[in-house]
Amino acid sequence: MTAELHDIASARLRTTGQRYTTRRRALVEVLDQADGPLTIPQILELDRSLAQSSAYRNLAVLEQADVVHRIVTNDDFARYELAEDLTEHHHHLICRTCGSVADFTLDPSVEGDLDRVLADVADAQSFQADHHRLDLVGTCADCR
Repeated sequence: MTAELHDIASARLRTTGQRYTTRRRALVEVLDQADGPLTIPQILELDRSLAQSSAYRNLAVLEQADVVHRIVTNDDFARYELAEDLTEHHHHLICRTCGSVADFTLDPSVEGDLDRVLADVADAQSFQADHHRLDLVGTCADCR
């Protein structure tokens, strides 16, 4: 956990009129230490000092400030991770059966090819893209 991450989170919250409270800092720390996106029950298990109601509320505030990103799957729980610009560019494997989400990265040359193809698609539609996300939806090994 770097002080820079906390400084960025604090600055982003200030732009939305919010403070970087102890609970929000704890959520950022849990997400920073995670290997992948987490559900709220998983977050609460990793930091038992957090209350469920405040976790929901604070994650919504952190999402609004672009500190965290919410991934919605077809199960009962959304997953949360730090915003991509605070970590590294990556994509997701989403299981349509259990809702699990795993991160993956592409070789830089493949990522470059993907960027070019997506830029062509955006240009053809007169769309200005800021970035891309790629979610592969299917069935994980545990559910097959």
